[in-house]
Parts: sequence; C-alpha cells; structure tokens
Amino acid sequence: MKTIKVHHYDAFSKEPNKGNPAGVVLNGDELTDKEMQEIAFKVGFNETAFPVQSEIADLRIRFFTPGHEMNLCGHATMATVYALKTKGLLGDKTDFTIETRAGILPIKIKSTIESEIFITMKQASPQFEKFNGSKEDLANSIGLKESDIHDDLPILYGSTGTWTLLIPVKELDAFKKMKPNNKEFPAILKEMPKSSIHPFCMETYDTSADMHARHFSSPFSGTIEDAVTGTASGVMGAFFAKYIKNNNIEEYLNLIVEQGHEIQKDGRVMVQISKSNESYDVEITGNAVHVKDFDVRLEGE
Repeated sequence: MKTIKVHHYDAFSKEPNKGNPAGVVLNGDELTDKEMQEIAFKVGFNETAFPVQSEIADLRIRFFTPGHEMNLCGHATMATVYALKTKGLLGDKTDFTIETRAGILPIKIKSTIESEIFITMKQASPQFEKFNGSKEDLANSIGLKESDIHDDLPILYGSTGTWTLLIPVKELDAFKKMKPNNKEFPAILKEMPKSSIHPFCMETYDTSADMHARHFSSPFSGTIEDAVTGTASGVMGAFFAKYIKNNNIEEYLNLIVEQGHEIQKDGRVMVQISKSNESYDVEITGNAVHVKDFDVRLEGE
C-alpha cells in the first residue's frame, strides 16, 4: 500500500481555515492519473494539485476535483506556488511559466518587507457565451427567485480557463438565502451542462471590496461549493470591464473580489484587467497559508 503526503494550504487568505483549501502533492511525477484521481477523491477538497515536470514550461500543474481533472484552478495554483516557494523548490525564481490544460500561463511572485508572499497568475483570454435557459429555473436551483437576478446585466457563461455561469444578483442579502441544488444544474445549463454557477453582486461586506460572490460546483466535480474562486474571480473581472464599465476602462482596472463569508471561509482575490486589442488580459493576485500535512493511503498496492 502506497502512502502519499498531502500538504493542506488555504488560498486567498493569510489566516488558516479561512479562504479556500487545496491539497498539494509534491511527488506528482511518481503518480499515475488514476492515483492522482484517487488522492483527490480521498482528500475531498474542491481541488488537489500535482506539480509535475513540463517540457514546454518551467513546471506543469495538474488539478483534480474529487470527481475529475480540471483545466485550471486559481486557488490551487496559489497554494502550489506558495508551497514550492516556501519549501525552497523554486530557488530564486520570481517570474516563470506553468503548463496547464488551459495553456501556458505566466506566474510572478512578490515578497513584501513583512515577508508576505503574493502570487500573480495570468489567466487565459476571457470568453463569454450566452445562457438561453430559464431564468426562473436557474434562480430556483440556487434557492432564489427570478426577481433576485439583476434585470440590466446579462447572464453569461464565462471562462478564463474554466467555464462558469455568471449570474448578476441585485442585492447582497440574497446571498444568505442561497441553497444550491447542484443536481439540477446540468438540465438547466443546456449549453454547458458541466459548468459551475457563480452568482455575484456589486454590494460587499468589506467597503474596500468591489464585488461579492459565491461559487456552486458542477455535480460532476463531487463538491457543493467553492469558498474563494480564482478563475471565476478573473472572468468576473472581465465581465465587470465589458458589461458594467461597457468597455470604458483606461489602461487597466484593479478590483477586489470577496467570497466565502456565508460559509465562514472569507477570502479575497485581487483582479487586474487590462486592455489587449479587442479583448482583455486578466491577472489575479493572492496569497496562501500552510495549515497542516496529512497522509493518504492508496488502495491496491
């Protein structure tokens, strides 16, 4: 029987047991795909990440939910890079590239005088697709009424590496009422049945934040809710630039996204959007904190 060490980090927070938990397994090159999936299932976090060698970038990161492999995961990238940096496995590198299933993405690390580490990752170019389903059914699937959804903003699938359905909600109070029925999502999301759902609004708990959100997982992923979501925050920033600012931004736009308050996992993601020809460049910045290490035993060895 093979025993694997898993490092638990919380991303987008400096405080343990806040933000978004991720498992990081540092000996990914020694594992098969099946073993990675088994580890992610047993760990049970929304994502477990496996840094491995890459022939086309400085390193490759593979991301697994308990149910399947993901193209990209923002919070697990933060956790993985933080782990590699603090364990001395990156040497003096502060600028490098990671290979993901969403493409090769640049990473930057900044250390402050107080020894805080901030990690910036560039995401894939934002894409949007129309949602043509029932707004009433969609609202009901997360415990809301159709009247809770913003009238003047579109409901859109968005991706900067992972597809999610962006739902603009009128008021912050609605977020406390939300109860996702994840099993209903695929039938409602006919265009992209495997998409997650990401309601957001412009009212925030923290006056320094610009947007508030929750993130409800696809039932195929084996989890219910993501505490603080990096890729969804990135595409939400692009939505803000395109549909709320109506493409009327100067060279760049800095946003702070807060998430996780309703499940006592509050964290924040810094999002920078800059114009790039007809599209936008999207970067997110965050941090992480080590929580604990634990072992997972693999069957059948």
